[in-house]
Amino acid sequence: MREIVHLQIGQCGNQIGAKFWEVIGEEHGIDSAGGYCGDCALQLERISVYYNEAHGKKYVPRALLVDLEPGTMDSIRSSKLGALFHPDSFIYGNSGAGNNWAKGHYTEGAELAESVLDAVRSEVDEQMLGVQTRHSSCFVEWIPNNVKVAVCDIPPPGLSMAATFIGNSTAVQELFGRVAEHFSTMFRRRAFVHWYTSEGMDVGEFAEAESNIRDLVSEYQQLQDARAVQEDGEVVGEAEMEPEDGPHEPRGAV
Repeated sequence: MREIVHLQIGQCGNQIGAKFWEVIGEEHGIDSAGGYCGDCALQLERISVYYNEAHGKKYVPRALLVDLEPGTMDSIRSSKLGALFHPDSFIYGNSGAGNNWAKGHYTEGAELAESVLDAVRSEVDEQMLGVQTRHSSCFVEWIPNNVKVAVCDIPPPGLSMAATFIGNSTAVQELFGRVAEHFSTMFRRRAFVHWYTSEGMDVGEFAEAESNIRDLVSEYQQLQDARAVQEDGEVVGEAEMEPEDGPHEPRGAV
């Protein structure tokens, strides 16, 4: 069994999360009121991964919706998914961070953090108790180095197949490089720094952030410039490597 406690934070996180639950509901046949309206038993086979089953065969998302201001919460409540969530799932403050992450981390956010952690602990404890009850004979407190990877082979509604692609590209360093350049330019002039230090952030954290992002760019660059090592230990570029049977004449050579 695998139960997921879903946590969505901030305006962007909650907007994405609302769409996520809309899609998950369609895939599992759960309507906006939490009732099952699907047509396939397979839809309920793993329903406990995302939902708790409540009274009257209602399914409630195992989710916590968090924000520093009530606007986003009110928007979700008034949407077609508003009746889907448990009232205690909404945790919010009375004033937003105004795009000031220091304010969200040091002041208003810090005041809300304990309530969020308490709610997460409560939900996790409840799920762990259920796991122990169902699997008491094989339950262990900790399994070190245990990583479980799963791929769902059930296609989304309206499609005949599903695909999973995991990839990475060193090209992303260009994005980080531009961010680092703009950040350094503004930080040298101490632009807007007072907005963050007034909320408890230290100037040294800016320098640390600048160093971290440049280290990240450097790591991607090293991967991009990585060169193959021949058996004799000589380092050469890929273009310089020759086949084992020696160089060949170019095509068309006389």
